[in-house]
Amino acid sequence: MPENSKIAVAMSGGVDSSVVAGMMARGDAPVVGLTMQLWNQRRLPEIANEGATGGRCCSLDDVYDARYVAQLLKIPYYVVNLEDRFEKHVVKPFVEDYIAGKTPIPCTLCNNFIKFEHFLEMADGIGAEKIATGHYARIRFDEPSGRWQLLRSVDASKDQTYFLWGLTQEQLSRTLFPLGGMVKTDVRQLAMDLGLPVAEKPDSQEICFVPNGDYAAFIEAYFKEQGITTDVTSGDIVDRDGKKLGKHEGVHHFTVGQRRGLNVAVGEPLYVIETNPATRQVTVGSGDALMKKQFRVGEVNWISLASPTESVRAEVRIRNRHQPAWATIRPVGLTEAEVEFDVPQRAVTPGQGAVFYQGDVVAGGGWIEREA
Repeated sequence: MPENSKIAVAMSGGVDSSVVAGMMARGDAPVVGLTMQLWNQRRLPEIANEGATGGRCCSLDDVYDARYVAQLLKIPYYVVNLEDRFEKHVVKPFVEDYIAGKTPIPCTLCNNFIKFEHFLEMADGIGAEKIATGHYARIRFDEPSGRWQLLRSVDASKDQTYFLWGLTQEQLSRTLFPLGGMVKTDVRQLAMDLGLPVAEKPDSQEICFVPNGDYAAFIEAYFKEQGITTDVTSGDIVDRDGKKLGKHEGVHHFTVGQRRGLNVAVGEPLYVIETNPATRQVTVGSGDALMKKQFRVGEVNWISLASPTESVRAEVRIRNRHQPAWATIRPVGLTEAEVEFDVPQRAVTPGQGAVFYQGDVVAGGGWIEREA
């Protein structure tokens, strides 16, 4: 990076991005704070979680906090409205995937298409060479391969690389993750040292456009707002032999591995094994039936490795809190792969991400499809 090149800081109003802004403001390079307005919190009032806005990201209070922090740091600050792009690239795919029987990850879509792609466009517009965010991850340039690498953060409990597997070489080359080498307690202490008013602000937990955590209620409210009339969504809950056990009000109420809300009793715990939007059937079974060894991954992005032509050994994480497990990854063309775990794993869920780790290095990742 040329000396004293401008840095654009993504300011969400939380402690992490505020500390990053403070760290950058201490340097010699000019700094600009930018907040992305992504979702109108006044939409869909019927599902609003009154009094609980502090638990989700990108609320109006967060914008006020980000502006105040920028004022204290004496850096220029702007709010950019990206609501239309957010709805197109994140909200609508989220709804479509759920209706299709998948369990999408909106935070990954947001990172891929909004927080990096469009944020870099904004950075270009203000003449910034680099962007800095509060993500817990690390980036380094690997001389032998000539590639930028994405690495897990030092604080394993806060690591966010599971949501960042879609980043490109160009995006990595222009991104700074100043918190990747820190632990959360030190970040909060630094916020106090910097005199930031958000030093003790709780971390956001909820998805910004699903304030009460009820995905099915959001989808139904969204359809009502859009004037979309859905076909009949109710159907049967069946066992693995096709025997009818009960009824449901729509496959979008269920996800693989779910136990609660089935409203069927057969004398043993039952879990959702599969949802089929075409037949409107939800298949349930024992916990053992959730164990899978092979599955297919689509839209694969090889980050730290050049696209391999032969099998790759790596630890694979199939959801954010899943302990990565060793597997063999067999490329199928440039953008697909088959994953085979050494030991079967529980609840391999279509729509979730599968992220490939070689030590601390994120080799790549993709979207889980069906069984291979």
